Amino acid sequence: MKFMKLGSKPDAFQTDGDNIRYVATELASDVVVIVGEVKFYLHKFPLLSKSACLQKLLADTNEEKNDEVHIHDIPGGPVAFEMCAKFCYGMVVTLNAYNVLAARCAAEYLEMYETVEKGNLVYKIEVFLNSSIFRSWKDSIIVLRSTEALLPWSEELKVVSHCLDSISTKATIDTSMVEWSYTYNRKKLPSENGNDPHWNGVRKQQMVPKDWWVEDLCDLQLELYKRVISSIISKGNVSGPVIGEALSAYASRRLPGFDKGVIQGDDIVKNRLLLETIVRLLPVGMGSVSCRFLLKLLKAAILLECKVFERSELMKRIGQCLEESTVGETSMFNVDTVQRLVEEFIKHKQHARTESLLEEESQEIRSPKMASDLSDKVKVAKLVDGYLAEIARDPNLPLSDFVNLAELVSSFPRPTHDGLYRAIDMYLKEHSGISKSERKSICRLMDCRKLSAEACMHAVQNERLPLRVVVQVLFFEQLRATSSGGSSTPDLPGSIRAMLPGGSHGSSRSTTTNTEEEWDAVGTSEDIPTLKGELATLKLTSGATQSSDKNSDDCKGNTEKVAATKSKGFQMSKTLFSKIWSSKERNGEITSSDTSGSPASTVVEETKSTPSRSRRQSVS
Repeated sequence: MKFMKLGSKPDAFQTDGDNIRYVATELASDVVVIVGEVKFYLHKFPLLSKSACLQKLLADTNEEKNDEVHIHDIPGGPVAFEMCAKFCYGMVVTLNAYNVLAARCAAEYLEMYETVEKGNLVYKIEVFLNSSIFRSWKDSIIVLRSTEALLPWSEELKVVSHCLDSISTKATIDTSMVEWSYTYNRKKLPSENGNDPHWNGVRKQQMVPKDWWVEDLCDLQLELYKRVISSIISKGNVSGPVIGEALSAYASRRLPGFDKGVIQGDDIVKNRLLLETIVRLLPVGMGSVSCRFLLKLLKAAILLECKVFERSELMKRIGQCLEESTVGETSMFNVDTVQRLVEEFIKHKQHARTESLLEEESQEIRSPKMASDLSDKVKVAKLVDGYLAEIARDPNLPLSDFVNLAELVSSFPRPTHDGLYRAIDMYLKEHSGISKSERKSICRLMDCRKLSAEACMHAVQNERLPLRVVVQVLFFEQLRATSSGGSSTPDLPGSIRAMLPGGSHGSSRSTTTNTEEEWDAVGTSEDIPTLKGELATLKLTSGATQSSDKNSDDCKGNTEKVAATKSKGFQMSKTLFSKIWSSKERNGEITSSDTSGSPASTVVEETKSTPSRSRRQSVS
């Protein structure tokens, strides 16, 4: 820290109690200066030689034959006046970043100018400020922090503007030119603390990070911080991500509990103003602010009941980078908020796609944004699946909220539907009392063709699923196994195909108007183990196929055996499906329309659908 000593005489000011100051000298005092509640017993001559203000005040007291001078509004109070009085006496006064502004404002009030005496206090302090304080990074911040208590003097004397310019200039300078001390919260490298076994004892100069200045500015109060950041942004030399990091650090420091998704403290108005200010300072560039930080801001904005503008702006910003978020981060919000975020994501992608198409037309090239768009949709679909699995545990969650959110991303590409299956299974587990129509609507969200082998095995054993879904899972697992073995689709009768959506090759999310009984028939205690055994047989058949294919060139006889095994497996499937179907017929669960016609006619009938439902349930 920079400092300056003024005067050469020893400090002779003495204290008598809390409110009396006097100069220890042989000469009796001839004037009493009252500053606030403190009385200063002083001498006229040294004061009059330096202060034009005191000259006027003492002239008035002489006319009234009174030796008391009252000063109530001097900036800095008794402490600042005492520094000025010591300077008048030629006593030692040490100025530094903590007291220099108070001394400067008090000297201005007392009119200690060059016109009164050469080398007066105002001049000396100005030299100190310009030659030392404003050239120092930390001293400039300290002085700026002290300006709030000395308004409007600090503004009128342009100390605030000088500090702002000094700080913003240093923050935007090339990091290779940063040679001063600064605070940066990071772990020291092994070579910096001497723990590196290969360290040769020579301390290398470390690279200065681009955000080296963000933590030092967190000491500023909101209004000053806002002005500093605005000044830094106006200079244009600092990237958006660095500004975003600075705002994130300030929010973490100034909002207790912010990093934990809560807001502590009773001053809601103050915290709300702080949050709204941060939102308005956010850089506009894509990727300038992390999605995690934006989600924390949104959570705080909801808790603090910020204005609609701030919340809407945050949702829009989050929608532009929702693929970066995690299930844990989104689980802080209710379904309505997450649905709004997904809607903003969809709007952003639609807008980006339009711009990309226009760019392709103008440049006649294929934009790489298309691949990125698909990747982002896959991530958001996975995010929503995970979020649904989390909220499905809530026994009070309405089915409509679950379905509406799932349908928002129904057209998004997914490698598998395992995540969605887990969410549906969790909902069925926690909401066992839902109606048949509700069970049907939630199961239609899932595409059985996109379940992994592990998920299929679980689904076949899942007694919470309608029997129709279990049959579909088993069929598509067998279809996948036969496809990998190079065989054609098993020839199933029309009655079996009727249980499969759109025939054996259609979307597994049924596009026909099926009866409630078809969807909500649940496997009996005999059906489920039988299906489980069929899937195990299918696994063995598929494994035998893959093993024999690897040695097909050398072992033709084994291949023939595998073909026979597969044929047997197909026959088992047909027998099993027929058994299940016959059981349903005996129980009166199948309407006449489901069993009529040939297999071909059944396929045609299954492919009919209402346009709205097909569009809602389509799979990319």
